[in-house]
Amino acid sequence: MRRREFLSRSWKWCLSLLAIAGAWTTWDVLQPLPASGFGGKVRTVPPEAVPETGVVEVPAARAYLVRINGEIRALSQKCTHLGCRVPFCESSSQFECPCHGSVFNRAGEYRAGPAPRGMDQFPVEVGDDGLLYIDTSDDIAGPPPGTPESIDEPPSGPSCTGHGDGSA
Repeated sequence: MRRREFLSRSWKWCLSLLAIAGAWTTWDVLQPLPASGFGGKVRTVPPEAVPETGVVEVPAARAYLVRINGEIRALSQKCTHLGCRVPFCESSSQFECPCHGSVFNRAGEYRAGPAPRGMDQFPVEVGDDGLLYIDTSDDIAGPPPGTPESIDEPPSGPSCTGHGDGSA
């Protein structure tokens, strides 16, 4: 084999190996990663950390954890009217949308305002590590207005937005 032929074949082999390595790396990069954070399962707190009254905010899931009649629910922070973030008002013990005045009880059920339904929910499960996981890839539509409330908790004090008195 002549020197020129040897170098030509060597360059071809090197370029072929480089192309294979590039294709292998590109294939690995294009594979989807398991979802974590919003849009996937979000690891939160142990079930005993969710109080009987009040809420636990989970910013990574954009949700609130509440305990209603012994069941833990994850409520979306997004208002069903136009998508504003709905904070929990400690003084009235309700969720009150500061944008357009929608009001929801602690269970996320519609009370007042322009929202077309109650707050949406996310599925919650207890993982093998004993912590709650919120599946933010799947949301459950909130109950329509007029649905009987599952909890009997009237406003406990003044509204944070001025809309919590039912006159929205």
